[in-house]
Amino acid sequence: MAQQQDEVSGWYIGGGVGQFNAQIDDVDDVDGTVDEWDNDDTAYKFFGGYRMNRFLAFELDYINLGEPSGTVVPGINVDASVDGFAPYVFGTIPLGPYFEVYGRLGYYFYDATVGVENEIDERVEFDEESEDLVWGAGIGTNIGEKLNVRFEYERFDLQGVDDADALWLTAAWRF
Repeated sequence: MAQQQDEVSGWYIGGGVGQFNAQIDDVDDVDGTVDEWDNDDTAYKFFGGYRMNRFLAFELDYINLGEPSGTVVPGINVDASVDGFAPYVFGTIPLGPYFEVYGRLGYYFYDATVGVENEIDERVEFDEESEDLVWGAGIGTNIGEKLNVRFEYERFDLQGVDDADALWLTAAWRF
């Protein structure tokens, strides 16, 4: 039993790429009301963690959610940039020797920059540091003894954004 515990506990590092989507409904501005702003961009993350056993891990991620941008009303463009760190508690349920389902709960400490530009190239930027809840769930598979590949959905509770989520494909090397 001690040998089996050694095989599933330990350190791991990894990274991944994903698709981040941000949606804002009913934005009020000077010219009227924008019904919806919905844009996405490629995101990436790097992470490291420690597995206590096959069911519980703790993880720290660096997450860059890309730079979604788009037009909110004719002549007004908005772009955003969000990146930061998130510590997580990670729960796993093994489904045999090769597959697992998992859930994660964390807190995202991030820097956000939002830029608004009009049709005559006047630009205003807003910078904010904040922290918000983040949670996710997914499925993983082990390839060999050390490589773990995961597909995951993650939901961010970002201030000022109605819906913010990401789909990730990640890989981790378990030591």
